[in-house]
Amino acid sequence: MKVVAPKSFTLEGGKRAVLLLHGFTGSTKDVKRLGEYLQKRGYTCHAPMYSGHGVAPEELLQTSPSDWWKDAVDGYFHLKNMGYDEIAVAGISLGGVFSLKVAEEFPVKAVVSMCAPIKRNSTNGLFERLFNYAKIYKSFEGKSKDIIIEELEELKNLPIDSLNGIQELTENTSVQLNSITSPTLVLQGALDDAIYQESATFIHDSVEVNDKDIIWYKESGHIITVGKEKDKVCEDVYEFLNQLDWSSDSILKYA
Repeated sequence: MKVVAPKSFTLEGGKRAVLLLHGFTGSTKDVKRLGEYLQKRGYTCHAPMYSGHGVAPEELLQTSPSDWWKDAVDGYFHLKNMGYDEIAVAGISLGGVFSLKVAEEFPVKAVVSMCAPIKRNSTNGLFERLFNYAKIYKSFEGKSKDIIIEELEELKNLPIDSLNGIQELTENTSVQLNSITSPTLVLQGALDDAIYQESATFIHDSVEVNDKDIIWYKESGHIITVGKEKDKVCEDVYEFLNQLDWSSDSILKYA
């Protein structure tokens, strides 16, 4: 059975723009609910689907973090090209790292970092994420148990240079956190792994802005945008964005 890959989406809802960024081995499904929630409340949201994601894991390994970062940047300029001058950015997991990097390199109205592993100091756990994704993907394809086992063994022998690239990108983003000047909201699941919890506090303490906050979700793990407290996450992001001083300059130029 052919698996239909998730795609990038744009939800037009109003004069305010938000770039939504998913995580490693994730997809735009991870931020779709948040995008729809914001759209109904007057925000236009765009979420790019990274190269190699939502497809066979073997294809993912043929891409690199530089490709995924380019997709994120292209998403930012997609909104710019639509006529939006003020853009907020929100990301989950690796998308949270990307959201911080976008805020470091481009003008953004605000940044929302969700469960971003900014304190990761090795590639430990990344291949396990890919391996688990591969098992689920191949199962959805309808392959037999024997074929899945065989292909998973072959996956272990493929080059994983792209995983090293994630570590380098994360470290480079980490050392520049104090350059972020936009209002910053950090969201973190209290049931997530320790590295993510440590990262949340580190991000909050490292950005040198007065308008910053951190919110913990007691019943949530890693992908909080689809977890038990997903509705509260949507509410908190909206409340944060809504208290910003959005300029009339954010009106669509073609409107």
